[in-house]
Amino acid sequence: MQATKTQPARGMRDFLPADVRRREYVIGVIKEVYEHYGFEPLETPAVEDIETLMGKYGEEGNQLIFKILKRGVHAGTGEADLALRYDLTVPLARVVAEYRDQLPKFFKRYQIQPVWRADRPARGRFREFYQCDVDVLGSRSTVVEAEICAAASEVLTKLGFNDFTIRLNHRQVLGGVLQSAGVPSDKHNAALVALDKLDKIGRDGVAKELSDRGIDEESRNRLLDFFVELNSLDHAAELALGEDVDKKRDSLNAAVLGRLVEFVRDNEPGAKGIDDLRSIMKFAAASGIAQRIQIDPSLARGLSYYTGAIMEIGVKDLSGSLGGGGRYDNLVGMFLGQDVPACGFSLGLERIIVVMTEREMFSAKLLSSPADVMVTVWNEGAVSESVLLATELRAAGLRVDLYPEADKLAKQFKYAASRGIPFVALLGEDERSRGDVSIKDMRSGEQLSVKREAVATTLRESL
Repeated sequence: MQATKTQPARGMRDFLPADVRRREYVIGVIKEVYEHYGFEPLETPAVEDIETLMGKYGEEGNQLIFKILKRGVHAGTGEADLALRYDLTVPLARVVAEYRDQLPKFFKRYQIQPVWRADRPARGRFREFYQCDVDVLGSRSTVVEAEICAAASEVLTKLGFNDFTIRLNHRQVLGGVLQSAGVPSDKHNAALVALDKLDKIGRDGVAKELSDRGIDEESRNRLLDFFVELNSLDHAAELALGEDVDKKRDSLNAAVLGRLVEFVRDNEPGAKGIDDLRSIMKFAAASGIAQRIQIDPSLARGLSYYTGAIMEIGVKDLSGSLGGGGRYDNLVGMFLGQDVPACGFSLGLERIIVVMTEREMFSAKLLSSPADVMVTVWNEGAVSESVLLATELRAAGLRVDLYPEADKLAKQFKYAASRGIPFVALLGEDERSRGDVSIKDMRSGEQLSVKREAVATTLRESL
């Protein structure tokens, strides 16, 4: 008989116990921090009506939506009426429209659920993956941006990251810089794609790309002069303040804001964006996270999506980001026919887990020990006593594995060792007659006998 294929579908993954424990640990920290900031949990169905999703992500996004064919008598039509959710933002917009009378004036929600995209699978790119979104709806105050940055910063700090930076920019500042340089509005996206390569291909390379994209020489020079000067400000702060990261960042942020004011002086939306950045920095300072934030006028995210501040978290010496977001006042109200102020952030769960694994940031206990103690079974007649002991220890708050069969003790010890369980409890005939339990430390090999009522306390003190 031919063997059945056992690999998961392309772009999907199985998560073995150690993988699940890593994920649950990270998700647990995220939930705990977000709830400390007053965010409430939200869950939406994996499946949405197809018209809810179609047309919300652009032409490319429409092609990546997993469609579900009609069922029953309509199955032969090849038409779809449902689809797997593509992200968590469009379902949020639907929820706001459906339950607007039941939601608070300022709706603060977090949502951690899988999404699906019919993308081409590649290294680090999956068809099913989790998004960890946090959003505030109903307020245009820049306090919201500062709070979201503070929450994301606390998550990463609690997970053990200490070398991350929150890059901060503003959609209107970006537009103001480009317009002040003389770049036509219809070429803003093209210019930013080229500018994003400045560190990789240098000024001459970017100048050529800008030229190829139809941007005239005067505008090219003004734009490149501005961004090259910003790089020199960073270098100057590095030389002047050396290892003093906090002072260096304060000095650089002040210099960047000053240069932005000069450059976009005659651009009203750009000036408004600079005021927003100053306000965010003021509130971030009150939250104690200003030293984590770097104002970066070159940061560009989802230009057709974001309307105000944009943020991205990076870690030193690592490509890619650990999360990003921003203000998008024109999107969530799509089902209401009116704008709803909104600002959100998404942490990259998969990326965070990969980096933490590579850096060995997960505790050995989290990964190697599914239980604190394993209770052995002495013989068939002692099974009930072993079950009772396991029940008592669980009631005392311990994680307890119960060996399911009467087997040779050597095999039971070997099994406990293979699973990384640190202690084994033995309840033999002598122990039962004395009211004792023998506890073997699988790490040292030592064994001691304690009174049954003291087993839980002894184990807790030894863990």
